Amino acid sequence: MEEKREKRWLYLILGLFIVLGVMYALVTPVFEASDELWHYPMIRHLADGNPLPVQVFDPAQAGPWKQEASQPPLYYYLGVALTFWIDTSDMETVRWENPHVDNGILTDDGNINLTIKDPAWNPWQGTLLAVRLIRLLSVLLGAATVYLTYLIGKELAPSRPEIALGAAALNAFTPMFLFISGAVNNDNLAIPLSSLGILLMIRAVSKQYSVGQYSVTDYWSLITAYWKTWLKIGVVIGLAILTKQGAFGLLPLALGTIFIVYWRETRNTELHGGDTERHRENIWGEIARILGRTAVSFLILLIPVILIAGWWYWRNIVLYGDFLGWNAFIAVLGQRAHPASLAQLWSERWGFMLSYWGLFGGVNVPMPLWLYHVLNGVVVVGVLGFLVYLFREIRDWRLGIRGNLQSLISNLLNFVAAKFPLVVCLLFVTAVIVGLIQWATTTWSSQGRLVFTAISAINVLLVAGLIGWLPRKLGQRLILGVAGFLFLLAALAPFVWIRPAYALNRYTAPWLVQQPANANFDGKLRLVGYEIGQTAVTQQKTSYQPGDTVDLLLEWEVLAPMDRNWSVFIHLNDPVIGVPIVQRDMFLDQGLQPTSLLEPGERIFNYYQLAIPETAIAPAELLLSVGLYDFYAVDQERLPLLNGEDLVVLTSLTLEPASGNLPNPTQVNFENELELVGFELNPRQVAPGETVDLTLYWRAKRPLTTDYTIFAQVVDEDTTRWASQDLGQPTASWTDGDLQTVQMTLALNPDTPGKVYPVIIGLYTVQGGQFNRLQLIAADGRPTDDFLRLTLLRVIE
Repeated sequence: MEEKREKRWLYLILGLFIVLGVMYALVTPVFEASDELWHYPMIRHLADGNPLPVQVFDPAQAGPWKQEASQPPLYYYLGVALTFWIDTSDMETVRWENPHVDNGILTDDGNINLTIKDPAWNPWQGTLLAVRLIRLLSVLLGAATVYLTYLIGKELAPSRPEIALGAAALNAFTPMFLFISGAVNNDNLAIPLSSLGILLMIRAVSKQYSVGQYSVTDYWSLITAYWKTWLKIGVVIGLAILTKQGAFGLLPLALGTIFIVYWRETRNTELHGGDTERHRENIWGEIARILGRTAVSFLILLIPVILIAGWWYWRNIVLYGDFLGWNAFIAVLGQRAHPASLAQLWSERWGFMLSYWGLFGGVNVPMPLWLYHVLNGVVVVGVLGFLVYLFREIRDWRLGIRGNLQSLISNLLNFVAAKFPLVVCLLFVTAVIVGLIQWATTTWSSQGRLVFTAISAINVLLVAGLIGWLPRKLGQRLILGVAGFLFLLAALAPFVWIRPAYALNRYTAPWLVQQPANANFDGKLRLVGYEIGQTAVTQQKTSYQPGDTVDLLLEWEVLAPMDRNWSVFIHLNDPVIGVPIVQRDMFLDQGLQPTSLLEPGERIFNYYQLAIPETAIAPAELLLSVGLYDFYAVDQERLPLLNGEDLVVLTSLTLEPASGNLPNPTQVNFENELELVGFELNPRQVAPGETVDLTLYWRAKRPLTTDYTIFAQVVDEDTTRWASQDLGQPTASWTDGDLQTVQMTLALNPDTPGKVYPVIIGLYTVQGGQFNRLQLIAADGRPTDDFLRLTLLRVIE
């Protein structure tokens, strides 16, 4: 009866997952799921009969698949097998990228859509149909992962079905897992294959073998059974690493699994033969013999791995000189300017957890933030509970570790064999996390979804921590509550957070009181009016300070059909240098509607949030300007007004200095060593060959032991330095909290072209010939860049 009830719960979890997964697959707009925009072009390219693309090292020439051409191709070939019969010649049309998208950035004013959607497109033909079919295949692969999570949980705690069911439920109802499962993404094949590999390893160890129980003929049957097991695991690992490089962590686990299987066989044989004393006296010989057998068996396991996936990694060596092909991947993806330390990665944990639980779209559509705090609280409780669970599991073993080294090693190996499901899950989760840390050290990849390769093991361990140490009835109630809460979030997410993020005409009326504009752009668009500030208090605001945000609402009227797609630009211009210190560009309707899709008579309200830089020079009168331009034109032609101007100045905003006695007060933290508290740049317009005086005001944040060098540079977009100075300072002698004034002079190169340049500053030391820059520390404690973009300088020809 108990077993039937358990199966009913399992079928319910799997059924609900499939329903939810299909829901995510259908509700999420095509190409609005993480990296789907680049994964699908790989499938289409192969479906058209083309060979695998060769990755280039220039992002501008990488092709529509971008960095995904460096990914192993098994998932893509599955997509080909499913959709090769569909005419996808319309991909270039329906894969219409938003050129202004805030990809991976949480914004209050939208512009989060990766692509543009034409309502006239038929969602059930061509590329849109192909993507949706592959999404449905991915949902089935996700269901396989949920089932494998259940099986792994059963191996961990056979007498506690609530642990297996709870792990399957948490896996099934994690919103981000559902979101990825309803998308075109190679993770969807790598995850179940990795989970299957872990399950096969666990079951290989759980089998009870004793050589003494077999005749010579049966012994060779036993050896054959072993080899079949290793070949089976090898096939799964080969398929996994032909899907994603992150599955390589399975190989060392497979090696350890083989050793533990042979160790356990030896122990069973000795127990069967009553020869345990001789074992204790000859443990080193036994280990040496087992290592020999392990090496031979691991070579057997590697045969299918090499046959299945070896060609891909050899191809990487031939094409890129890199076994994994990561050099080409990183060249296209981009990398951090400064390798991240463990402290920096730890400071990025909030974003990591957001994208583990549910950060949809292009990693820019969140749920309410309080939900993440609740879910992270569940993780904290689970981790603490897991320590209790682990202590209970090893308590009896700890009583037996006294003795010599041989006894200690023997007991340790016996514990690993007896608790292998627990150990292998821990090791696999650790391997995946360590691999992600190495990857995120170089690239901006602190995303929780990237540990989904180990999601089965993660959920099994998490549920063991939540309820494994509790009385059974209490544990059942607790995991039912957690799973029910996750299910509720998972069911709401597509309709409450994902779909509304892409809804047209989010704003339909003025906030309060609109100011008239009546600016006619070439008879095509009319700016009807504008508002600054969303509330009565902010609309009465007469001045701003550096670091403030300006809320702007524009009302547009479409006057005529347009065959070009005009982007709106909003500028806060500093008249001294004649360029914007703040700029916001997007298509109309929060980036969702290019002008070619609009009909005459439509009225559109568009919200813009303008963030004034914290180092903006004040006092100043900033001009709030609006215009339209063609992003796709070579010269980015502007749409003129009827009066011939190419922008309209709405008003001027007074920028006042922040409070303080210094020029341009600011608080910029350089790695908790020094703080920039003010600065002054004179003049702000110069001719080539002239000099600029830069005054920096510093305070030491703590007693220092290092003398830092301050650098200031006038740099071009291609990093050409047109002026620079490096000035060593006796910072080790500065008293923390005291104001220190540093005068610097920047002499412009006589050949400096006339334009506006950023002035950047920073601090560094030189140790062993290496330049070590201090990183900026954001307000939330995250280390960021190793230089500060201070202000702008105009060079007049």
